[in-house]
Amino acid sequence: MTHMHNLSSPSDSTVRPLRTGLRESLERVRERCTECGACRDECAFLKRYGTPLEIVRGYDPADAKGMRMPFACSLCRLCSAVCPVDAAPAEMFLEMRREAVDRGTAPFPEHKGLLAYERTGMSRRFTWYGLPDGCTVVFFPGCALPGTRPGRTGEVFEMLRRDDPRLGIVLDCCGRISESLGRDEFSRTMMGEMCTYLTGHGVREVIVACPNCYSMFREYGSGLQVRMVYEALPERGHAPGTDRGEVAIHDPCAVRFHTVCHDAVRSHLRKAGITARDMEHARELTLCCGSGAGAYTVSPELAGAWTERSTGRLQERTMTTYCAGCAERLGRRVRTVHVLDIICDPEKALAGRSPEARAPFTYLNRLRMKSRFRKAVPAAASRERTFRAGGESGGVQGRVLVFALIIAAIIAARVTGLTDLLDQERLRGLIKGTGIMAPLIYMGFYAVAPSLLLPGLPLTIAGGILFGPFWGVVYAITGATAGACIAFLIARYAARGWVEGMLTTPRWKRLDEGVQRHGWKVVAFTRLIPLFPFNLLNYAFGLTKIGFLPYAVTSFICMLPACIAFIVFSSSLLDLLKGRLSANLLVGILLIVLISLIPFGYRLYRRRHGGADPV
Repeated sequence: MTHMHNLSSPSDSTVRPLRTGLRESLERVRERCTECGACRDECAFLKRYGTPLEIVRGYDPADAKGMRMPFACSLCRLCSAVCPVDAAPAEMFLEMRREAVDRGTAPFPEHKGLLAYERTGMSRRFTWYGLPDGCTVVFFPGCALPGTRPGRTGEVFEMLRRDDPRLGIVLDCCGRISESLGRDEFSRTMMGEMCTYLTGHGVREVIVACPNCYSMFREYGSGLQVRMVYEALPERGHAPGTDRGEVAIHDPCAVRFHTVCHDAVRSHLRKAGITARDMEHARELTLCCGSGAGAYTVSPELAGAWTERSTGRLQERTMTTYCAGCAERLGRRVRTVHVLDIICDPEKALAGRSPEARAPFTYLNRLRMKSRFRKAVPAAASRERTFRAGGESGGVQGRVLVFALIIAAIIAARVTGLTDLLDQERLRGLIKGTGIMAPLIYMGFYAVAPSLLLPGLPLTIAGGILFGPFWGVVYAITGATAGACIAFLIARYAARGWVEGMLTTPRWKRLDEGVQRHGWKVVAFTRLIPLFPFNLLNYAFGLTKIGFLPYAVTSFICMLPACIAFIVFSSSLLDLLKGRLSANLLVGILLIVLISLIPFGYRLYRRRHGGADPV
């Protein structure tokens, strides 16, 4: 313990001192822990690494391997809940994580996925703040709920808005991932900027749907009160005395000590005619589902043990929880439904018919929710978030950096002679060697892209590079037409309600009216004149009365000119990289220019001859 003593009370100036928070946590455990075993009996992590006092005695911040140890803890705080002397070991493990970050040891490569997920949630593309005039309360659904249950998120917002018509919406990430991974300064700075913006616009309260968001706002939400959505939701008017069955309830560990929330959830379930049975470990003694604090990334076997213990012998019973992350994790072992699904539609939820999306569709759902809220909320103040703590790249700076890297890569390829490896004929020879597989895979990707609202231009350019000007056009137009048709059929036969929810503006309604008057001519017009987002346009035509065959044929013919232009252009891009200007490149540029002039030519014609757009 000599080394630990020197670090906690450094006398040698060459020894780096510990963070104040960590030093205090180590001292607290050293003074209070009696090694009674209460926490170790409950925790697989402590069974592996020893009692909190044993961990303090062996802790060495200079040992890189030892610095991974606290990242295997889920930070669920069950150890703190059962500790009879209030040694707060969970706080010590969090401080150890922060120390690892300060020393540059963490985050680890295993955390890249989690941090990328958080970064996406904080990005300009995925964030939106909509504050109506006089707004003092906002709904903060978090990241997981809008992605996995977008319809339910919108329904809950409308339920809350009935009581408060001035309710605002905030689509953003609370930063819990960074906070749990020890990135203390980053998470505090990001949360502080968010709270400053909200309080500066008169917001005083945040209603959250995610237990982790609740924990973050309660800890760092300066100037803001926070409530879980179950405390704010009006109880649904289900028939009194209804008995819809029994579920086992799992309390998320992020609200372990939030008794008011525990009671509110159970009250909602009771009103819905559901008998909620507590697990053996419930409320403040609940178990982690296995996904807490990113521990599963560095220690999947421990996380699996937590999941197995949390589900117990429930293989033939239904479990419910009020954390989207817990629902996903526990749902791998037992049938699990989200409490909000039960509150809003108990029959469907208990029958297993409540929809739950998985990645990558969760990201698309979040973008759709953003679009939906932007239309539905009369925002007097709004923003997309561009702020990044610590100079982390984002927004315009990120795009400029990417562009600069591409230019640098081209220059480097020219200087080092790597362009010799990018021989177009050699590349196409390799593609030809795959037989029919490469074209089929390419057309398959292109056919799926429009339905997922993914841009088609990068795929078109790739087609020119890989297959040349002739076959590139054949494969690209085939894939593009198939994709447009698939989206059309989805809207018409499979997801009409969802598409109608996206297309609510007067312009989309005029499209329907235009099709009734002019038929296929509207398809031709909108394909040649880009008045509408291309991918949404595919879905929109599925809601109109145009026949499938006229739509498919007209789409094929009118998409073909742009397809030819970009394929011919891109078929010589690798030659340009090698410093050669080919005829295909020049012809492609000319064709792109001509295609781009079609809207200008149309407007000029309309000014001279009068008349209105068909849509």
